Amino acid sequence: MTKPKVAVTIGRSHYDRMFSADAWGQLDEVATVVHHDDDEPADRDALIALLPGARACITSWGVAQLDADVVNAADSLELMSHMGSSIKRFVSDPLWDRGIRVTSAGITLARDVAETTLGLMIVGRKRIWPLGRHVADGGWRDSPVWDRWDARELSRSTVGLIGASNVGRHVIELLAPFESTILVADPFLSDDDAAALGVERVELADLAARADIVSVHCPENEHTRGMVNAEFFGAMADGSLLINTARGGIIDESALIDELRRERIFAFLDVTDPEPPALDSPLRSLDNVVVTPHIAGCIENCNRMGELAVEEIRRHLAGEPAVYEIRRDMLDRIS
Repeated sequence: MTKPKVAVTIGRSHYDRMFSADAWGQLDEVATVVHHDDDEPADRDALIALLPGARACITSWGVAQLDADVVNAADSLELMSHMGSSIKRFVSDPLWDRGIRVTSAGITLARDVAETTLGLMIVGRKRIWPLGRHVADGGWRDSPVWDRWDARELSRSTVGLIGASNVGRHVIELLAPFESTILVADPFLSDDDAAALGVERVELADLAARADIVSVHCPENEHTRGMVNAEFFGAMADGSLLINTARGGIIDESALIDELRRERIFAFLDVTDPEPPALDSPLRSLDNVVVTPHIAGCIENCNRMGELAVEEIRRHLAGEPAVYEIRRDMLDRIS
């Protein structure tokens, strides 16, 4: 029996990073694999040449959009199995109109982001960054720096999560041993879901006023852009911590810079808007903010995404339900 054709479009230079040996083995068991024979991800013309006859394709960062011409060429395509944090740039109305299903392995990336977030919470509460620099400059526990950034614990603190996304829900799981009070602001989170997660559903203003740590985990869209603003910062308590591993545009950066200059709060920003920040941006020089170059997700080893992308293909070909399918009506709620 001839196995169905599956196209891998991500470029050979990314194979080791994205696929484990087990993933390749499973894919070979269920499909005849065709490859985009280039080091870098497939552009539009390459997709048009590669996808005819394929029942499924694996996409990731850098692959061209499956636009009308690509969809027309992909005459047998039933599934786009995507690896990455967002599918919005890769899909199109013709893809949805054709009934091509879309899955995302981004839920495994969400765990990587959540683990980074937890680390930043611990480091941030302990004031590792400002106190480490203070000691390097000759200080100890005997100066205004210590008074302003006294070390604290994550345990039994109040954590405010903006968004009960996949990342946010993983953060909730990881916080379980710390006995934290967890506040969540998310218009799509019901009271029943909040109770099941063991969190308190609150409005954004209440979260800002009560949380020792504010961590952003919602998508950026017309409703959330600039949502964390001057009013929000003004409500945050002295010494509180802000973490953003979601999207830079959710935060009003001008307002954040004004607040950071008051030296009341500390911020860890893995994302900015624009990205990277301008060379003369105060975010690069202020003492109470650390900016990292969008590294919260997997960087060197993204094999968990490759394994899930292959599992989604196996499930589709076997007529089984997907682990995580993206529908058109979900686009306004995801990154």
